[in-house]
Amino acid sequence: LSLYSSPARETRYVENPQTQLEEGVSHLRHAMEPYTTWSLRSDFFSEGFDFLQNPPAGFYPRLGVIGFAGIVGLFLARGSKIKKLVYPAGLMSIGASMYYPQQAAAIAKVAGTQLYDWSLQGYIAVESIWKDN
Repeated sequence: LSLYSSPARETRYVENPQTQLEEGVSHLRHAMEPYTTWSLRSDFFSEGFDFLQNPPAGFYPRLGVIGFAGIVGLFLARGSKIKKLVYPAGLMSIGASMYYPQQAAAIAKVAGTQLYDWSLQGYIAVESIWKDN
């Protein structure tokens, strides 16, 4: 193009048609709109924002250590999809339990009770199938 010539007079803007992915995302956004407006009006996000503005002492370093443990878990979990779920979650939970031992003990107690209940239900189901045959 020459610097001194004028552009063509018959140019017009043509918008590209939406792809199937864009239409799906648009539909999802419209479906979730009532929930997002409700959540923005609730006190949960304002409390979370206030907490992040004025965190307790040592919160961000602890958060960094726990997040770094998750990244190390992703690095170590090469290969299996199950490893990619177990290693980061396990290392993050170990890191969190070092900083918050009372909460970790309470969660472990509840998780142990739930695990015992599920194993008992499985045992009863297997026993009933065994007796029926």
